[in-house]
Amino acid sequence: MLSIPRHFSAILVTALLATSGHALAQTTPKPPLPLKTVRLYESGVGYFERSGRVARDAGLALPVPVSHLDDALKTLVVLGTDGKTSVAGVEFASSISVEKGRALAGLPDGSGPVTHANLLRSLKGSGIELRTARETVKGKLVDVLDPSDDEPGPCVPVAEDEGAKKQGEGAPARCVPRKETTLLVLTTEAEIRKFFLSDVVGVKPTDPSQGARLGASASVASPQGASARRDLRVLAESTSDVTLGYVAEAPVWRSTYRMVLSDKEQRGTLQGWALVHNDTDEEWKKVKIELVNGRPDSFLYPLAAPRYTRRELLTPSEPLSTIPQLVLQTADAMWSEMIGDTFGAGAGGLGLSGYGAGGGGTGEGALGLGSVGTIGHGSGTGSDQGSSTVLSVGDLAKVAEAEGMEAGALFRYSMPVPIDLRAHGSALLPFLQQSVSARRIVLFGSGGGVGRSAARIKNDTKQTLPAGPISFFADGGFAGEAQIDRLKPSETRFLVFGTDIDVELTQNNMLVTDEVQLVEYQGDELVEHFIRHTRVDYTVENRSGGARTVFLYLDLVRNATVNGADELDFDVVSNKPLAVFASEPRSKKVRRIEADEGLSRRTAIPTLNPRALRAMAAAPKLPAAQRTALEEAAKHLTDAEARESLLPKRRADLDELVQDLGRLRGYLAAAQSKDDGEKFTKQILEKEARVKELRTRIAGLGTEVEGYRSRARTALQKLRK
Repeated sequence: MLSIPRHFSAILVTALLATSGHALAQTTPKPPLPLKTVRLYESGVGYFERSGRVARDAGLALPVPVSHLDDALKTLVVLGTDGKTSVAGVEFASSISVEKGRALAGLPDGSGPVTHANLLRSLKGSGIELRTARETVKGKLVDVLDPSDDEPGPCVPVAEDEGAKKQGEGAPARCVPRKETTLLVLTTEAEIRKFFLSDVVGVKPTDPSQGARLGASASVASPQGASARRDLRVLAESTSDVTLGYVAEAPVWRSTYRMVLSDKEQRGTLQGWALVHNDTDEEWKKVKIELVNGRPDSFLYPLAAPRYTRRELLTPSEPLSTIPQLVLQTADAMWSEMIGDTFGAGAGGLGLSGYGAGGGGTGEGALGLGSVGTIGHGSGTGSDQGSSTVLSVGDLAKVAEAEGMEAGALFRYSMPVPIDLRAHGSALLPFLQQSVSARRIVLFGSGGGVGRSAARIKNDTKQTLPAGPISFFADGGFAGEAQIDRLKPSETRFLVFGTDIDVELTQNNMLVTDEVQLVEYQGDELVEHFIRHTRVDYTVENRSGGARTVFLYLDLVRNATVNGADELDFDVVSNKPLAVFASEPRSKKVRRIEADEGLSRRTAIPTLNPRALRAMAAAPKLPAAQRTALEEAAKHLTDAEARESLLPKRRADLDELVQDLGRLRGYLAAAQSKDDGEKFTKQILEKEARVKELRTRIAGLGTEVEGYRSRARTALQKLRK
């Protein structure tokens, strides 16, 4: 016996003590304990608690669907409040798999349909009671035979056609052999009888255990078998109320929100509603509902059904048959078959049954960010550009509020009053109503167009808000809808819910200049660290009769500073800063934004040219040592380019000489006189000498080019950090 104080510990009941005592099996269970609490999780499970008084030697019944039995056995916990609760065990009807059900019933393996003939074959060798329209026969079912041409049944009269009737009136009807499945039965009087399946009204096994096996097979094969109720009988004893808790699959609860905006206070009333479902066959009466905003791990585990291991099959060293040799024939017949096989005058053989061998075994961006023409680094050049890790200009993310931290892995919402919910019913339950920071804004994602109605929401509650749709209400009516993701305390989101046709923002001018500060040699790349100065003019027009707050996404890295806005904000989802402008009613103003970004870009060394290096060296803020290294590398690359510029002419001259040689060799082969031959030979020798000279000069130029490029690389290596 175990004593369990509720506030100290809990008993995890996973041992099934069905054979530990006769009292457990003989106790008649009482009606189920009342369902008191249902706690629903986002991971698709629910925790169900039942509480009540338990009398001595009284069984507690837990109504659990067969499909939930494994979960219940895996998680069942018994809690006592007085420290004197004892548990003897848990008993239930064993679950069997579909495969075992078919095996118990003697049906074929697999998932094919169960035919009438297959069901009857499962009774072969069993005692049966067979009924026809005329009689009832008891005995044993010997076999079920398929239709065969070798054993035709009795004739079935078939009417003649009209032609046959005219030839001879009164002629007997044709007789066609009857073909259908037959049953061979050995009756209790040792009589072998044959019955056509169509004549059989019913077949009942006389062995009760055989009937029970067929019933078990039918239960697991039923599509509704998984939802059938299975009672767990818990034998417990307590002097006060006892609580039984278990986890079972349950519909995921989902949240939906309503936000009523107030322009004056920059706050809104947030209403949270939870959609819950009772998908059980039991009506919930005065049940306390708790909604958990979190996902504790939960898994499926096959536990309820009996399991069997496999043993290795060891065969005898001698190949002994499982069937006696003389059970079906005599020694003379066997001898005759052997003689026939030897001389090719017969078929067959010893007919030994098999004995077998072995067995067993063991984007970033939001609302079109980064489009051409918007403020930021999107319009710059460079093969590989990003925020500089060397230059520190500023951190625009500091304007965002600190992100909230969860105190624990789960947040729980408890409904204030118990609810009633019919079986297979659903309900929408309010779980939150609080005033939160909600600023109504007009949001722009690029330098022009019509603004989007949006709200800047901050979760200044103490609870994490689960994801869900949110409907906005303002100005006495519906304003739009949006989706909100999971929001922790103190986190902020920008939610777009409509279009503001009264506010427009137009980009007028943009000026971008880059100022190199440092240059580094990294790997086989030259890295420029530079500050990008951006100046953009925006025209903000508000045609409405009310003031508007305009938020504009800036395509800037975090390592930046911004001037010209009334205030700055930062979107942690898109990782982008926003400029904020206050717009008066019926106004049109030009606002200038100036930004400095600390950026870097990378260029592969083989793609560098002297003009780019001189442009870098001309940067006013560049250190003198770096300027000297860049100018030296530029000089070497200039020399390399000068040599490279000679190569095309030299290669063209070489190609021309090679063509002339080919032509002269043709003339030499066709020469008719000695003088002509000597003339062509002399020209060929001169051309060959010229070809050799050009090839030497081309090779020399290539060597010089590589040498100057190598010197340029050596000069750039002085820029290593």
